[in-house]
Amino acid sequence: MSQSLPAQAVVERVLELSRASDCMVLVNENSTANLRWAGNSLTTNGVTRSREVTVISLVEGDKGTSVGAVSRSGLRDDQLAELVTASEEAARQAPAAEEARPLLAPEAAATATAAWDGAPASTDIGVFSGFAPALGGAFERSGAAGTQLYGYAEHTMASTFFGSSTGVRLRHDQPTGTVELNAKSADPAHSTWVGRATRDFADVDVAALEAELSRRIGWARNRVDLPAGRYETLLPPEAVADMMVNLYWNMGARDSFEGRTAFSASRGGTRVGERLAKLPLTLRSDPAEPGLECEPFVLADAPGRRISAFDNGLPISGAKWISDGELSRLVQTHDSAVLTALPLTPHTGNLILEEPKATASLEEMIAGTERGLLVTCLWYIRSVDPRTMLLTGLTRDGVYLVEDGEVRGAVNNFRFNESPVGLLQRATEVGRTVPALSRELGDYFSRTAMPPLRIPDFNMSTVSQAS
Repeated sequence: MSQSLPAQAVVERVLELSRASDCMVLVNENSTANLRWAGNSLTTNGVTRSREVTVISLVEGDKGTSVGAVSRSGLRDDQLAELVTASEEAARQAPAAEEARPLLAPEAAATATAAWDGAPASTDIGVFSGFAPALGGAFERSGAAGTQLYGYAEHTMASTFFGSSTGVRLRHDQPTGTVELNAKSADPAHSTWVGRATRDFADVDVAALEAELSRRIGWARNRVDLPAGRYETLLPPEAVADMMVNLYWNMGARDSFEGRTAFSASRGGTRVGERLAKLPLTLRSDPAEPGLECEPFVLADAPGRRISAFDNGLPISGAKWISDGELSRLVQTHDSAVLTALPLTPHTGNLILEEPKATASLEEMIAGTERGLLVTCLWYIRSVDPRTMLLTGLTRDGVYLVEDGEVRGAVNNFRFNESPVGLLQRATEVGRTVPALSRELGDYFSRTAMPPLRIPDFNMSTVSQAS
């Protein structure tokens, strides 16, 4: 029997088959179009469609509620019963969930962002109708200049259908697009990277991306070798996004309350109310942020310490995680909000860092630099110490020396050791916030807006041989 039931019918069928105490089901319908290019020529393109069904069964026992969450892709309609059985068996084998709570009733859940009925949202190769010709022009100009362009563009339309045995029915359609471009000089002694996130590719300015790559390739005509050490460093919005997304993913309230993160107080509890930055920085999320819109209710495929399926359907509104330099909120589930006695502020799918009065562009900050580094891209970031949020990683595709307000040349790569909390504490200048795609984490969390930052003593711990 082939897959034929629409997503809404799959939700109803799973709930009908369930024999658990309570049940939730998520059906994710994904439609993706992509382009890939290398050496100034398109190499592949395609469109894919997929469906994933997740069944979350809750089973009441003597010691409480246990949970079994099982996901499957490519299911036929006649395999839904097997999936439900697997979820219920997983629940029976699991220990009681300490964060268990009653599922939301319809009157307590959010309002759906799209009509329940109707076909899933979809994309196709036509989403690149303006982007692809512009990219072709960039190929011609880059080839004439002796530069090779490589990269990838992807657009996804994801429709998520959620239903619960308590009667909640919600749907959300999410467009997500990214483009990443690498330019390599002819030798090829130098490479550089730019990336952008988009909802529909209508706002992607290929010529501007090409111009930025060309400018950086030009900077690299002069090579400067520098030793490890602490340098005044300008981080552009994309590199700031890498660090701030790492910070955000470590803002779980339960872990902080239990002494596991940089937001844990030394004498117990959390650091909410403490100043984290000297400058009046605000770190916030808002599902309705223009250009960064995301799901306005919780959609989770399993229980968790930071995001929990027990909160599925819970409305999400804007939250300031850091307000005027002070830690004001942590990412909460219902359970952790009770534990910490702090407001219930769920994880949100976007992140914005800003200083309200900051207007300087990265170019203006370069012009105001006597001597320092411009680090355009961070890579291979890994945690060293969760308690202090110390991270290590590499620079890649563009480190430059700035002297007397001008970029003098490309610098060798480094390994760095830094904490995003420490960067906020030590930042001496903040520029204008703009949409920014994290190089390392953009595949998982693309909806960010960040400013450039000036760090007086960024720690380049060792010279890296990477090129």
